[in-house]
Amino acid sequence: MRHLPILLALTGTAILAACDPVPVTPKPDEAGDACRASAYQGLIGQPRAVLDQMNFPIGTRQIGPDDAVTADFQAKRLNIEYGASGRIEKVSCY
Repeated sequence: MRHLPILLALTGTAILAACDPVPVTPKPDEAGDACRASAYQGLIGQPRAVLDQMNFPIGTRQIGPDDAVTADFQAKRLNIEYGASGRIEKVSCY
């Protein structure tokens, strides 16, 4: 009976040890390029007008310097941002 507290303590420790988080390696589409923004990085520095001649995935946003943008995060949505100069500044997934 006197070993019962020790047994309970060891059991509790074993249960807690089993709860340690396991590191998870993100899948390629969760690693920040789910919308394939890397394929469009060549647009950076180009004039905004080149976008008019291209086809993009459905849901792609072309965002100007004064445009209102929703704050919802969608990893598979391509976003192309251009500045006041009319040149593309950023291509990313969000």
